[in-house]
Amino acid sequence: MLPPSLDELIEVNHPVRTVNSVIDNIDLSELLKAYKGGGTSSYHPRMLLKVMVYSYLCNTYSSRKIEEGLKSNIHFMYLAGMQQPDHNTINRFRSERLKKVLKTIFAQVVELLAQSGHLSLKEIYTDGTKIEANANRYTFVWGNSIKYNKSKMEAQLKELWAYTESIAKEELKDTTLTSFTEITPEELTKTVDKIHAVLKDKAEVPTKVKQKVNYIKREWAKNLAKYKAQEALLKERNSYSKTDTDATFMRMKEDHMRNGQLKPAYNLQVSSNNQYIVNYSLHQNPTDTRTLQTHIQSYQKLYNQNPESIIADAGYGSEENYTLLEKENINAFVKYSYFDKEQSMHFLRDNYKSDYFAHDKETDTLFCPSGKPMHTIGTYKRKNKSGQVQQITSYKAVNCNGCPLKDKCYKSKGNRKVDINHTLKDYKEKVKQLLKSEQGIYHRKKRVYDVEPVFANIKHNKNFKRFNLRGLQKAEIETGLIALAHNFKKMAA
Repeated sequence: MLPPSLDELIEVNHPVRTVNSVIDNIDLSELLKAYKGGGTSSYHPRMLLKVMVYSYLCNTYSSRKIEEGLKSNIHFMYLAGMQQPDHNTINRFRSERLKKVLKTIFAQVVELLAQSGHLSLKEIYTDGTKIEANANRYTFVWGNSIKYNKSKMEAQLKELWAYTESIAKEELKDTTLTSFTEITPEELTKTVDKIHAVLKDKAEVPTKVKQKVNYIKREWAKNLAKYKAQEALLKERNSYSKTDTDATFMRMKEDHMRNGQLKPAYNLQVSSNNQYIVNYSLHQNPTDTRTLQTHIQSYQKLYNQNPESIIADAGYGSEENYTLLEKENINAFVKYSYFDKEQSMHFLRDNYKSDYFAHDKETDTLFCPSGKPMHTIGTYKRKNKSGQVQQITSYKAVNCNGCPLKDKCYKSKGNRKVDINHTLKDYKEKVKQLLKSEQGIYHRKKRVYDVEPVFANIKHNKNFKRFNLRGLQKAEIETGLIALAHNFKKMAA
């Protein structure tokens, strides 16, 4: 009797067969280009990809545990054809070979699912979650701390310069102190050398002052260079971890100390349809608002088209995002900040808020709660944190004296002034009508049980709450593998 083959030992509908058959039918030419050729024989990338995807499907994220599975688990043996790459080969394939090609592989799998009717690429349900980085929680750099230290150094240097001038004004009459906010380590050294040269032979100068000058001369130029390097890593962020400089400190819902502690993490954005992941992107920004543009660009790059509609919660409701979606001709079922409150049966509209003032577009006149006109007194532009320029119009009431509603409407002296962003106000009105339509109500209800269960599956069923690799690029690879594993698991269910 011959021993049974591995194929005979595996169930017909087992997920390992789904992984095997689908990956056998996708184009891996981009992945193969990552191999230069020559040298000793290597394991085939298609086999290694099958093993990697299936390991994430089985909640096995350690390269050593995958190596162990290839020697003891019939499903891994089946995919590997009894080959046994070691953990170094597995980790090198995951970290290096998949770096620029995994998203194209992911897109091919999604398109196969769309062709087979499992999902649609027309409507996407978008949301975000934080996943902890593989970084030390207690070694960090804060942007505000750098600003504070630099301002403290500036104040101390100015104080020292003033003291030096007070006892040696004649020697410093041709020297001016450079603005410290823009000073370089070289300029700092020159300034301190000048102070040191003036004070070193003065008997009346206290020892503590001379010690301070020596300390500044020895340490501050190094500190300034260190702060410059740290600011280059921070860019627009306010923090990063020293053990993964790409990770930003974010407030997490899953807090091991249960005290609202900040932890190094990445902001994972996911778009789904029928609970399948159709797009993912990883961000260093903790807020969802400023991630949508990059996320949409990722979708366009994957599928060479835009979705017809995007459905998202109030975290994405901003003028910048509404403008983007209108420009891309995408239906924006995206709530603004207080939309849900307005739908509550207990909601009482505050007619004294300028958002609810009537507006005559022809004469550009607002009408206050008492029905009196408020005329334009000017316009100005302002930039938000993401660099979006907003046009603001200012209005002022003609005469608030004697108005019976003044105490409720306006507490300050004089006539009331208000600032209105008409562009955002118009967007909100359009979105409100869209969200309250029959289609909008359907999408709002569906979003809750479409994209949010994806996060529940990833974090709780798959226990993927912390990345295993460090750095944004490698964390994106893990995100792609977990997204593929999620889709394969659901396909085989």
